[in-house]
Amino acid sequence: MTRPLIIDTDPGIDDAAAIALLVDDPSVDIKLIASVSGNVGVGHTTNNALKLLTFLGRRIPVARGAAAPLMRANRFATEAHGKSGMGAFVFPEPDQSLLTESNAIMEERRVLMDSEEPVSILTLGPLTNIALLLATFPEVKEHIDRIVMMGGSTGRGNIGVYGEFNISVDPEAAKMVFRSGLPITMVGLDIGRKAHLVVEDLDALEASGEVGGMIGALFRSYDGGHIEEGIKMYDPSAALALVEPDLFELRPAFVDVEISSPLTMGATVVDYDGIINDAKNTDVCVDVNVDRFRKTFVDRVCAVRRK
Repeated sequence: MTRPLIIDTDPGIDDAAAIALLVDDPSVDIKLIASVSGNVGVGHTTNNALKLLTFLGRRIPVARGAAAPLMRANRFATEAHGKSGMGAFVFPEPDQSLLTESNAIMEERRVLMDSEEPVSILTLGPLTNIALLLATFPEVKEHIDRIVMMGGSTGRGNIGVYGEFNISVDPEAAKMVFRSGLPITMVGLDIGRKAHLVVEDLDALEASGEVGGMIGALFRSYDGGHIEEGIKMYDPSAALALVEPDLFELRPAFVDVEISSPLTMGATVVDYDGIINDAKNTDVCVDVNVDRFRKTFVDRVCAVRRK
């Protein structure tokens, strides 16, 4: 059965890898890619989505989303993704005909309301667009099957002590989404750190063809190029949690986001035991089969061909 899917993203090297994993998956039909400010500014993230789709030869609509968090200044991750967000790989000029006239919020609403079946949403960046969508058009909730997000952490963070980037960039938006009452799967920082590729995986990707070569080249420049330490798979973990959930162990929890403490700003508080709230609002990924993950990732990317 094919599920309609919206990808809300801030490409980003690992975002590009996550999208490549899904473009030929028969279980999902990507209706829209919505950009958001995050790893780099929204001008770059929108352009990067267009460049990636042009390279892959896939005609998926791209909608430009929020240019800044709800209440905070932008904060980027150019040290990991490069100034443009896509490392040093040279993409073709983007096909601007893929860009929608309406913004991401309006396009997400359109896809949801026009769909005859519930739509899954995969979020790979800050949750600004999704918070705006739910606040502006609450009627879309009944048309959403589930939100699968790369975000948060069950332990330490990468922005401050406990904050993960996607959540910490716009913690108010994340708090709104976790409190929305929608089914959520959280694939956090700790899973992306565990589900890593090694240099031999990049070699296999680069030997497989143009798409694998592109992904391999991107990851060789990712996070300063420290590939000998393992290449962390943050966004690809969320993509595979959507379509290959048996790779992961999930545990229900109540999750909320800290938005006021200067010590723990953006932290995802993951309560498995009903200490804060008896209600469980999130299925939290707590483990991943790393060997199967690596094989699945490499096999899927190697199978993708440009059109």
